[in-house]
Amino acid sequence: MFPLRDTQPSYSKPVVTVLLIVANILVFLFEFSLDPESQNLFVEYYGLVPDHFQISNVVTSMFLHSGWLHVLGNMWFLWIFGDNIEDILGHGKYLLFYLFCGVAAALAQVAANPDSHVPMVGASGAIAGVMGAYMVKFPQSRILTLFTLLFFWVTEVPAWMMLIYWFGLQFLSGVGSLGTSEASQGGVAFFAHIGGFVAGIVLVSVMGPRQRYMRRRDLYW
Repeated sequence: MFPLRDTQPSYSKPVVTVLLIVANILVFLFEFSLDPESQNLFVEYYGLVPDHFQISNVVTSMFLHSGWLHVLGNMWFLWIFGDNIEDILGHGKYLLFYLFCGVAAALAQVAANPDSHVPMVGASGAIAGVMGAYMVKFPQSRILTLFTLLFFWVTEVPAWMMLIYWFGLQFLSGVGSLGTSEASQGGVAFFAHIGGFVAGIVLVSVMGPRQRYMRRRDLYW
């Protein structure tokens, strides 16, 4: 299942979401402009390598990506789900929420595979947190979704259904990857997705909606 758009209205401009998307794409363009050797050194220096963990790399790794499909896929998911969570929390709290989810995601992956020598990169852990928060706050929102099983078709499904399905895939894949070699895992940090998703559910409940959102929502509704 691939989300195309959601039906949940947003009552403010997603400034932070747009800035995060721009920052991720700009960093990737710089990364892409490097020659292969320099690119590898760049990723090794700023990516998160579990077997020599550095807290600064937790943040920098969130803005690195391994290829065009990786960065564009992540940014598409952030665009669809991020604006509504930013609308609820407000710009400042949303940025903290996003970063905290990314940290939780990274720690979950490191805990699951602490001896890995492979640099972990990507915003998907933080974005998984946004998706977890969306499931809690907008479970009945409709997601226009592309299905690719045997043939292609597009239909709307409830957000809770799509997001639980996505989380279930990550969980089963993560459990299935335990004890396997890094090469056979295909480079996907499943436990980062799991950790980020759970963190998003917890953090959006703890932080709570800003009062301006509640008043504006009541006005529109």
